[in-house]
Amino acid sequence: MKKILALIVLLFTTTQLPAAQVAGVRLWTAPDHTRLVFDTDAPADHKVFSLSGPDRLVIDFSDASLAEGFSDNGLEDKHLAGMRRAERPDGSLRVVLDLKQAVRPKTFVLKPNASYGHRLVVDLYPVDATGKPRVAKSTSDMKGARDVVVAVDAGHGGEDPGAAGSRFRTKEKDVTLQIARRLKRLIDAQPGMRAVLTRTGDYYIGLRKRMALARQHRADLFVSIHADAFRDKRVRGSSVYVLSKRGASSEAARWLAESENASDLVGGVSLDDKDDVLASVLLDLSQSATQHASLSAASEVYGQLRRVGKVHGRRVQQAGFMVLKSPDVPSMLVETGFISNPTEERNMRDPKHQELMANAIMSGVKTFFDRAPPPGTLLAEQQKGTTEHVIARGDTLSQIAHRYQVSLATLRRENQIRSDNHIRIGQVLVIPDT
Repeated sequence: MKKILALIVLLFTTTQLPAAQVAGVRLWTAPDHTRLVFDTDAPADHKVFSLSGPDRLVIDFSDASLAEGFSDNGLEDKHLAGMRRAERPDGSLRVVLDLKQAVRPKTFVLKPNASYGHRLVVDLYPVDATGKPRVAKSTSDMKGARDVVVAVDAGHGGEDPGAAGSRFRTKEKDVTLQIARRLKRLIDAQPGMRAVLTRTGDYYIGLRKRMALARQHRADLFVSIHADAFRDKRVRGSSVYVLSKRGASSEAARWLAESENASDLVGGVSLDDKDDVLASVLLDLSQSATQHASLSAASEVYGQLRRVGKVHGRRVQQAGFMVLKSPDVPSMLVETGFISNPTEERNMRDPKHQELMANAIMSGVKTFFDRAPPPGTLLAEQQKGTTEHVIARGDTLSQIAHRYQVSLATLRRENQIRSDNHIRIGQVLVIPDT
């Protein structure tokens, strides 16, 4: 009987306690939105509605309270003027966000992970932000030659820290951003090349939004920077990934199945006026060309990474990573090392090592574009009209001149060669434009 009474008292006491306590709130400011993250000790049942005159966003937590020591740390940014909160007589908690402009809110609940407990995420988008990428203009719409554009994607960010080091608890999101910034600087220093960062600070961007940003900037290549982790701390080495065939097939099915993709461009061809079979063929052709370019670029980067340290795997690997699924932007994902390995974690914190990794990636990217510059770019214009010939056994200058329909004197003058005695097997001759 005592056990039954104790159980009844326990159940009664439990029902009187709030379902969730809000322990704190964090803010992340991205270029196009603001993210608030409320830490709770249980899933947060909530409702959200907007008020105007002045603009406010109200968040009602059902059956919740503020944890002892809760602080908003004076939250304020370009969208948010401040935050007020109050526990209400009905047991709910009301949080009012004072806004600097009207916003379109988006909320969702996250389950606990290795770094955080339960969370309620509130994203604030300006009302004029549609969230849809702008359709890129074709090369023929541009006047003059353009720079090659490389989208550099720093993995994770904001509420998503990624993997963590075992010794110093280094966060993957910090390392990737530091390497990405260095890579951008190195690419920008190359004539005819320009880099854009998908994120410039510590905030989170959705995976498909990263792809959309690359397409919005008319990127010729997408490079996503990450740091690997594994339960065995001895595992180390960098690696490079491109999209697997299975990942490409699933993405193609998604594009063709979703009606909003009718207004997207795939390799510059609109799918909205094509029947299903033709649209599928066009998408398959676009993906095949993209995957071929992805593998070529990734192979160059992999080769450079082998020169600066250990690589994990014998070749470029394939996987179904979401950020690699753009059908018309060649993409690769670079794991710069294992942050779970104490030695590599220490290296990742070292600015010199970060610069070394960025240099390796840049060198591979530059080699790829030097060999296959996109049409309409400055790099392509620089190579326009220039052909190279690698001298093989038995070649003579007169035979080479006849093959390419140039005069022997012009061929000698262009390459500063006096006679056949001054050429060798493997030598590269520049064939002048006629």
